[in-house]
Amino acid sequence: MSLQSAALSRVKPSPTLAASAKARELARQGRDIISLGSGEPDFDTPDNVKEAAIAAIRRGETKYTDVDGIPELKAAVSAKFKRENGLDYATNQIHVAPGGKAVLFNALLATLSPGDQVIVPAPYWVSYPDMVLLAGGEPVEIVGKAEDGFKLRPEVLEAAITPRTRWLILNSPSNPTGAAYSRQELAALGAVLERHPHVWVMTDDMYEHLVYDGFEFTTLVQAAPQLYDRTLTVNGVSKAYAMTGWRIGYAGGPKALIDLMRKAEGQTTSNPCSIAQWAAVEALTGPQDFIAERAEVFRQRRDLVVSMLNQARGLKCATPQGAFYVYPSIEDLIGRKTQDGVVIENDQVFVEQLLEKEGVAVVHGAAFGLSPFFRVSYATSTEVLEDACERIQRFCAGLA
Repeated sequence: MSLQSAALSRVKPSPTLAASAKARELARQGRDIISLGSGEPDFDTPDNVKEAAIAAIRRGETKYTDVDGIPELKAAVSAKFKRENGLDYATNQIHVAPGGKAVLFNALLATLSPGDQVIVPAPYWVSYPDMVLLAGGEPVEIVGKAEDGFKLRPEVLEAAITPRTRWLILNSPSNPTGAAYSRQELAALGAVLERHPHVWVMTDDMYEHLVYDGFEFTTLVQAAPQLYDRTLTVNGVSKAYAMTGWRIGYAGGPKALIDLMRKAEGQTTSNPCSIAQWAAVEALTGPQDFIAERAEVFRQRRDLVVSMLNQARGLKCATPQGAFYVYPSIEDLIGRKTQDGVVIENDQVFVEQLLEKEGVAVVHGAAFGLSPFFRVSYATSTEVLEDACERIQRFCAGLA
């Protein structure tokens, strides 16, 4: 008898975490490795946030808290939604969990039954389909094509909805492509969803503050307020505040759903770290000016990476509107060979050979549901990015 459960046998390890682990292992062996696989800002957590955490420790805020968030943090989240998104969520409509991933999983675990379907537009964050499977549902993957800016078209969404559809997961700006939906595009999707009242929506807005070139971020309920009663608006402090390790995600939604999510969290993780919660209060209520300053640095890095990758032989790299990823195509390199005869049959072989030959770690497109592409995270210094892109250019030039 297998030790592994039937539920766990349906899922695979995270490819992005695997890529980062492989890069770290090679570096420990003495290889000169540049890792562009991690979705983590290289900036430090702001000092005022750190000080708030230290102060919380000194005050003795080290005990259990309410299951899904201290009242002070729920109030800060509620105020954030009102201030930045024009959304009214009472504190009993707010859910806090150990990271955005836990928020999403709590919602799926609380609502999915065997046979329920969840629409997951590809390219997608690698965890979405597997979280659906773990929660007992069936992921339905539909593709946002490159020619459509990797975004879901209304008619494609309409065709994918069935009587078994329970959720749509919508991520904007997107991991892995950086694609972001305009207010008009969201309104068009909202019109489709309005015709299907049994379908709920999770909007993963984790990259909300990382948008460029004057793009105006909009979350779904702003563009389609008629969906307020069946939308879970998900966000967190990880990306904008460089707090990935603090593990605080949050959401606003209908009270009946929030109550179910609290029940799920109460029997799994219980409350998020008490100290991290107080740090998140300061993040959401303290100075916000640094966010735009850091976003401008990311924009400059984006422009550098897009330019250098488009100069690489056989690569085509679109300019994303947000997040800190690019998603270049290797379509013109399929079938070519490395100097030692390895055929580039697909994007997985491409990234494996790139790591082996040039020491650059990226993630293959198949992990995100759309090939032949690969994901580059530009959340690192300009000098490192220039070095990495030069290595990628050299690797592509060497393919016969």
